[in-house]
Amino acid sequence: MSENLLEVADLHAFYGKSHVLHGVDLNVREGEIVSLLGRNGVGRSTMVRTVMGLVSGHGSVRFRGQEILGLKPYQVAHKGLGYVPEARDVFPALTVEQNLLLGLKGKTPGRWSYEDMYRLFPRLEERRNTQAGVLSGGEQQMLTLCRTLMGDPDLIMIDEPTEGLAPKIVELVGRYLEELKTRGISVLLVEQKLAIALDISQRVYVMGHGHIVFEGTPQELKANARVRQEWLEV
Repeated sequence: MSENLLEVADLHAFYGKSHVLHGVDLNVREGEIVSLLGRNGVGRSTMVRTVMGLVSGHGSVRFRGQEILGLKPYQVAHKGLGYVPEARDVFPALTVEQNLLLGLKGKTPGRWSYEDMYRLFPRLEERRNTQAGVLSGGEQQMLTLCRTLMGDPDLIMIDEPTEGLAPKIVELVGRYLEELKTRGISVLLVEQKLAIALDISQRVYVMGHGHIVFEGTPQELKANARVRQEWLEV
C-alpha cells in the first residue's frame, strides 16, 4: 500500500463563533484519487480551505510527514499542494496564457506544459490571447484547473469542478481528472455528482455536520443504502 501523502487528524475550524469542522480525520495516499462527498453546508469546502491555509483551524494537517497547519497559503502551495476553488478565481484582465504563466512556481514548467493544457482543453488554445474575464463559466473552470496544474503539485484539491457546467464540459472535466490519475497525481475531490466521484475514486469519504460519517470504497458506498439516504440523497 502506498504511503499517506496528506494526513488530516482531529481538524477543527471556525467561522467567527460558528464551529464548522468537528474533528475531521482524512488521508490521501500517493497517486490516489479520493472524493469528499456530502450535502451543501456540511463543511467540505471549509475542510480543503483549512488545509490550504485560507481558514484557521486546530488539530493536525501533515503533508509528506510535515505539519503544515498554520502556514500561509503560498507556503502550502510551495510544499506541493494545489487548490482549485469553486469560485474559479481567474485574473480577468489577463489573457488565458498569462493566467497559465502565473501558475508556475518557478521560471520553467515542471511536469506540465502549455501544450499539455491545450491538449486537455483545446478550447483554451483557441482562446489563448483572450482576456479571462470574457470567458464562459466552463472556460474559466478549464483555465483554473490548468493554472493550478502549471504549478506542478503532487496533490491537487478540487472544489466542485462541475458545479453549474453543461454536460459536455462536465465530460471534459472528467477527462482531465482521468489524466491526473494516469500521471500519478493525487487528488482530493469535493464533488456533488456521485457518478463522477464514484467512477474515478479509489476511496470516498462522506461528511455530515462537520465530521466524517463514512469512509470506504465506491463499491462499499453504493452498497450502503443507509449512508446514502441519510447523508447524500435529497
